[in-house]
Amino acid sequence: MNFESPSSLVQVPPSQRPLVNGADIVLGVGCLLLAVPTMYDVATETWTTEQGGHGPLVLATGLWAIWRELKGNAIERRTGRVAIGIPCIALALAGFIVARITGVLEVEDFAMYGSLISGAYLIFGGSVMRAIWFPLVYLAFALPPPDTVVTFVTQPIKIAISTWAVSTLQLLGYPVASSGVTIQIGQYQLLVAAACAGLNSIVTLTALCLFYVYLRHRSDVIAFLVIAIAAIPIAIIANFVRVLALVLITYYFGDSVAQGFVHDFAGLLMFSVALVVVFAIDQITFPVVDKITKRRHA
Repeated sequence: MNFESPSSLVQVPPSQRPLVNGADIVLGVGCLLLAVPTMYDVATETWTTEQGGHGPLVLATGLWAIWRELKGNAIERRTGRVAIGIPCIALALAGFIVARITGVLEVEDFAMYGSLISGAYLIFGGSVMRAIWFPLVYLAFALPPPDTVVTFVTQPIKIAISTWAVSTLQLLGYPVASSGVTIQIGQYQLLVAAACAGLNSIVTLTALCLFYVYLRHRSDVIAFLVIAIAAIPIAIIANFVRVLALVLITYYFGDSVAQGFVHDFAGLLMFSVALVVVFAIDQITFPVVDKITKRRHA
């Protein structure tokens, strides 16, 4: 059995510089020292929560996608342009230092990621970076978004889901009312949190669906756009159904039942349903798109 080293994945003409030199080693060690503390914080503070539970899966599959692209393509390695790489890595490092000092992990991790990408560009060049563009974008889903983005996105979604749920239950004759993101039904009061508003599902569902499209359609831009756009409303609708179900469970069985195992199970069930719906859209949509494309080229 033959094993290929990572260096064999990138084809380098003999006339060019050695595959690895001293500067590359220094830059690579620097990137490693930069990434390890930040990723440790991400793993311990985010990946252990419901919001970031998809992170390890995204990291593992993203690294596999990079290996797959490099192994499957004979890519010529050329050093990246210093005039582009150095300013990018300097800007990213400046943001990283400020975020590290102030303790803003959500900014620190993206600044770290920008530094790694800039360093990889300097070592391997633009051809390699273009070949692995999808894994690089996909790996960003393993990092927690900034709190300001979370608040900006989830607040209108939380209010909308609360309003839809209350309106639906009022039409069915239930004693229910709402104030902002708080729902009052009978003697119970429920708060629609960010986790129930759909952001977790949107991020996780979008990441998994994009990886599915990558495996099925590789670099089909239309496929990526359709699935990415479809994942957002599907995740929101799935979480609307989840909130509706939890409100009814609370009304009939009490708050202790709705906030225990049933709460987590409802989230898992609705996420699974949303994932199946996205896959079904892909199966239905793209045969039609392929037929239309073939007719245009005929």
